[in-house]
Parts: sequence; C-alpha cells; structure tokens
Amino acid sequence: MTTTMTRPKIAILGDLEQALRRLGNWQTIDAQADVTVHHLPLQGAELLVALKDADAAVLVRDRTPFDAALLAQLPKLRYLVFTGSRNSTIDLAAFAARGVPVSHTEWGPSKDSTCELTWALILAATKQLEQQTALLRRGQWRADTAEPLAGVLHGQTLGLIGLGEIGGRVAKVGNALGMKVVTWSPRMTTERALEKGATFVSLDELLATSKVVSLHLVAIASTLKLLNAETLALMQPGSLLVNTSRSALVDGAALVKALEKGQPGFAALDVFDTEPLPMSDALRQLPNVLLTPHLGFVTEPVYQRFAAGVTECLEAWLAGQSLVRVVG
Repeated sequence: MTTTMTRPKIAILGDLEQALRRLGNWQTIDAQADVTVHHLPLQGAELLVALKDADAAVLVRDRTPFDAALLAQLPKLRYLVFTGSRNSTIDLAAFAARGVPVSHTEWGPSKDSTCELTWALILAATKQLEQQTALLRRGQWRADTAEPLAGVLHGQTLGLIGLGEIGGRVAKVGNALGMKVVTWSPRMTTERALEKGATFVSLDELLATSKVVSLHLVAIASTLKLLNAETLALMQPGSLLVNTSRSALVDGAALVKALEKGQPGFAALDVFDTEPLPMSDALRQLPNVLLTPHLGFVTEPVYQRFAAGVTECLEAWLAGQSLVRVVG
C-alpha cells in the first residue's frame, strides 16, 4: 500500500512589490511545498481564505496585522516568518501561547534608504519638482501667472523630531547643506543632540522655528498623534512637514485641515493611515502635498535581504532543522 504525503502549504502575504519570488532562490522550497503569493493586502474573509490551509505564512513588513483572534481561526498554522526585525502588528504572545514559532529576516540598508527618501522629498518639495515637471509635460516653460518660486534650504532651520539611526543620518545631510539642525524627542538630551550636530530644543520651539520638520520617531502610546491640531498650528505658514516614519504620529484629519489653511504650507508624506492610500482620501485632493507610496525601505538591496532571509527560514523549517532568527 502506498502512502501519499501531503505537501506543506506556504502563504506569502503583502508582497506588493512582487519581489520575494524574483529575488530569492525558491528551488529547494518548491520541491517540498506548495507556495502561494498574495500581492495585495488582504483582510477579513479574504485573509482567512488565503491562510486557512497554510502550514506556514510569510508576512512582508507590517501590512497584515496578525492578532490572537486571527491565529485562533487557523488551527493548521505551524510557522510564521516576517520580513525585517520588528513587527508591532503581530501578537507574539498569542503565537508563543499556541507554540507556533515566529522568525524574522535581516534588514538591508533600509535606514540609509529612508534617509535618502526623506531628502528626496524635502528637495523635491522645496524645488517644486512635481509642479515644474507637470508644466513641461503640458508644453509650458513657466507658469501663466505669478506664483511663489522654489526655496533654498541653506541657512534655514531643519527640525528633526527623533534623532535615532535615521534621524541622525538626516541631520548629517542637513548640516552638509548649511542648515541649522534642531531636534526634540521624549528622551532627547543636549549631549545626544550635539553628538549628531543638532541643538536640543522644546517641541514647541522646533515647530515654531523650523522651515522643514521631519518625523523620525517610533509610534508608541506616548507619541501617537503627536502632531495634532494644537501642535500643527505652531508651524510656520511657509513650512514643510515630512513624514517617512509612521502615519500614527500625525492626526490625519487635523493635518488635512492644517494644510487647507496653509499652516504648514506643504507636506511630503510617504506613510498613511490606510495603505494603499484610498482614492477617496482627502490628501489626494490637496495641491500642497507630495505623496509617495511608502517607499522608504522599498529598494532592491533591502528586498534581496528579505528574500534571502525568508527562503533561509523556510528551508530550515521544511528540513526539520533548528529554526533561524526565532523571536523571543
């Protein structure tokens, strides 16, 4: 009598970039398991259908929140892998209680990439690149009416809310451009700021004096909606707000109203409360915004590390070997 072995099923969720398959070597895994890739973010019934038969799941970043209630509906799930080294949307305690191991991948140069995108947004907004490119595409060379011209960053104040790995990199570029760099965070000290070439000031002073305000904080209970109607009102009318960190740091509704009033005068945003950004979102209708689709970490080198890490984890799991980079 011949016994047919059931092949494990692996579900990959949230690979919007369609990169994990392209950049990883899946030959060994495909020989042993059935792999299904879901590119668009799923939720509700669609998410359950995608996961109900999965023995293992792979999450690309934090695009698919995974709480205890979802895990309870997936009795077959035996292993979880997520890309990067931290994911606050996974209920790790629930996985530990169920005895389901969780692994993660290593990062690529995501901090450098996010710093570069931050400056791409600052420069593009300051130099009006989107508007000027649109003029050229319409066959024009200059605007038909008198409008404010592009600004210059040299000599202006750059306010960094957060001065960690990414904020510190942003500060270095600001200093190189001849900007005065000031900073604030809940645990900032004068000494820490000076080490990164910045001056420690209060949050109110930073918002009131900075031409460019850039967010580089972790979103925790004490920093949620740090920028709200009250704090946004402190910003200069001609200032620029940049967020490549977390949308939860800003009250989205208050930001829309503030931009409609022109205080701040412009916002360059890479992160949003709902991603992908809905077509109906008010931000899409504002003329004084520059929007990018969460590109801070989305680079070829970073996804090469993600793909290599995911396949490494899955190969070890399928082979019954010691699991790689287990959380906890």
